[in-house]
Amino acid sequence: MTGPHAALSSEFGALVDGVLAGNRRALARLITRVENRVPGADAAIAALYPHTGRAAIVGITGAPGTGKSTVVNALTRVFRARGQTVGIVAVDPTSPFSGGAVLGDRIRMSDHAGDAGVFIRSMASRGSLGGLSATTNDVTRILDAAGFDLVLIETVGAGQSEVDIARTAYTTIVVDAPGLGDDVQAIKAGILEIADILVVNKADRPGVENTVRALRAMLDLGHRMRAVPHHGQRLIQDDTGASPEYDFWQVPILKTVAAENEGLDAVADAIAAHGEHLRESGQRQERERQRVEAELIDRLREVLLARLLAAQTPAALADVVDRMAARTLDPGSAVAELLAIRD
Repeated sequence: MTGPHAALSSEFGALVDGVLAGNRRALARLITRVENRVPGADAAIAALYPHTGRAAIVGITGAPGTGKSTVVNALTRVFRARGQTVGIVAVDPTSPFSGGAVLGDRIRMSDHAGDAGVFIRSMASRGSLGGLSATTNDVTRILDAAGFDLVLIETVGAGQSEVDIARTAYTTIVVDAPGLGDDVQAIKAGILEIADILVVNKADRPGVENTVRALRAMLDLGHRMRAVPHHGQRLIQDDTGASPEYDFWQVPILKTVAAENEGLDAVADAIAAHGEHLRESGQRQERERQRVEAELIDRLREVLLARLLAAQTPAALADVVDRMAARTLDPGSAVAELLAIRD
C-alpha cells in the first residue's frame, strides 16, 4: 500500500477511508477496534490525526442524579434543529467484577437513534479514573475526523473525580440540580472550578434559587486559571517566573428542565459564545496544547509501566508483593528495587 495510508493494513485503510467519507458502519467498526486496542488501531488514529481539530468538543459532567444524559439528549435536539451534526461519547461506569457496563445512556438518548446527523457511542470506563475511558481521546478524534460539528462527552458522573474532562474538552459544562444535599459539595475537588458553563437542571424543583445563589457565591470567590494542570502538575514547567494567567470568562448559570426541553437554547448559545471567547483570547490553542500534554503524560505512564512489568518475571513481581505484604519491604524500596535504583 502506498500514499497516506501506507502503514495501514487493508482492513484499517478501508475503515479510515470510510470514516473520512462519513460511513457510519466504518465509524462504528473503527471505534470498536480502538476501544479493544486491536493491533493496527494506533496506525489508523495516526492516519486520521491530520483531519482533526475542527469539531467543538464539549464535556458534560456533574454528580449522579443531576440529569446529565437528559441534558445531552435535549441539547442534541437543539443543535440538530440548528443544522449542526453531533457525535456523542457517553462514558458509563464499569463493573469491577465483570468489566461490563450498563451503557444506559443509549436508552435515554434513543430519541436520536434514526438521525443520520447524530452518532452515539457508549463506552465503559474500564477502571479509568477521572470520569473518562482510557480511549476517550481517540474516540473523540475519530468523531472529529468524521466531520461532526460538535462532539459531546458525558462523563461517568462519579462525583469529585471528574476534572479530567476539563483537559479533554474545549468547553466544560457542569450540571447541578436542587435538592442534592450540601451546596458546598459543588466546589470540592475542583468540580466548580472547571466549569465554563453551569447548568442547574430540574429547575422546576423547589430550592432552585437557593442552588443558583450558592453557585454564584462560590464563583465570586475568585478567578479561574486559564490552564488546568494534569493532577496539579505540568509536564513542561514554566521557568520564567511569570504570574499565573487567569481566565476572565464570566461563567453563566443557566436553569433548565431538560426533561421538558426547557432552557436548552440558552445553553447552546452559551457554548457558541464560549467557543468565540476561546478563539478571540487565544485560549483555543492553549487548551489544545493542554489536551495533548495531559494525554502525553497518560500515554507515557501507561507505556512505561507496561515495559517495566514486561521486563519482570511473574515470580519476581510476586516475590516483591509477598515481601511488601509481610512488611519486610516498604513500598518505596519496592519501587526502587523494580527500577534497579541504587542509593
